[in-house]
This record gives sequence, structure tokens and C-alpha cells, in this order.
Amino acid sequence: MLTADAVTCQAGFKKCYARASPVRVDAVPNATAELPSRDFTFFAGHPALDLCATLTGRLKPQPQDLLVQPQDLAQWLVAAGVAAAAPAVGRDDVERARVLRECVYALALARTQDERLPAAPRRALNGIAAGKSAVPKLGADASLQVAGSARQFLVSLAREALRLLASPARIRQCEAVSCARLFIDTSRSGERRWCSMSACGNKAKVAQFRRRQLRQRS
Repeated sequence: MLTADAVTCQAGFKKCYARASPVRVDAVPNATAELPSRDFTFFAGHPALDLCATLTGRLKPQPQDLLVQPQDLAQWLVAAGVAAAAPAVGRDDVERARVLRECVYALALARTQDERLPAAPRRALNGIAAGKSAVPKLGADASLQVAGSARQFLVSLAREALRLLASPARIRQCEAVSCARLFIDTSRSGERRWCSMSACGNKAKVAQFRRRQLRQRS
């Protein structure tokens, strides 16, 4: 079982190596009840980084994994635009998706700090990407059709993650105190701070406003 080489620390959102307990993909508390659907979010600007957001509350004592049942992964693949229709998904596919997620997260987090990519997640990601991917086909109506199994779609996603991590894209981590989401900063200034202005950005502005009010009253 893969263990990620990097985790986040709440203070300063820095990575902790060796002396910190690694995040294990088989040690995240999960809900056991089957749910008809999941409330996935897509703020990152890239499906590989959106996959990282399927583990919520990374800075909390008990993160919540949104990829628990096969149907969760099937729903995510469609919602993320990776697959046009839900493929058959087995429990081994869910585990593979979770390993892929933690590899991408550890490597992208290293990118945010301009540090050397950790070896174990890098090797694991390369291994997943080396598999057989989903096959794109051009339809008669000039539409793009992609066919494959859940595992093949994950291979395709792993390859997209490789391209992202090797690109000059500005990968950022949300600066909200309780958020650890990653995203691509496509702003002209290159100073985007929040995963979402409607969520973390708005909360930060409200908090700043309240602090100003308190200072004015004191």
C-alpha cells in the first residue's frame, strides 16, 4: 500500500516530511452507508486536482473520503468530464483512484513550494500512467467519444496529471485556514489566493471585515 511522502501542516501550509506521520490511503475514516450521490466540487481547473478534493477536511482530525463505494467513483468520473457515461466500477478501482489522488496531491503540493518531487508518489503515479488508457474516437458528427473501463479512465487521468505536473502551470494551495485544496491560478496577476471566491474567499473577506470592526470599537 502506498504511503504519501508529504502531508500538510496547518501553520503556513508547509509540507512535513520524515518526522511527520504520513497519510495512508487505507487509513482515512470512511462513512460506511451507501449514498445515492455525492456533493463533489470542481474549483481546481484540472480534473486531477479536482480528484484531490474528494478527500475533504484534510487539515481536520478526521478527513472525509467521498470515494467510498464504486458508485461514488462512477459518479465522479462523469461529473468531472473524464467519462461521458458511468463505467462499471469495482472496489479495486476505488482503491486505485484513492492511491492516484494521494500521489497527485503529494506531488502537486511539492510544486506549490517549488521543491523536489517526492520519490514514492512520483514512482506510483508513473506506474499508474503506464497502464492501458481509455481510447478516444472521432464520431461521424465530429464529436469526441472516449471508451474504456474505470481503470483505463484512471490511467488517462494519471497521464493528464503527469502533463500538468511537468508544465509551468501555477499550482496553488488555498490560503484559507481550514482549507487545503489545490487549484491552478489562471489569473492575470498570478495572485489568486482562494480555491473559490464564493466559498473560502468570501469567508476570508467576512472575517477581515469583522476584525476591522473590532479594532475600530476597541
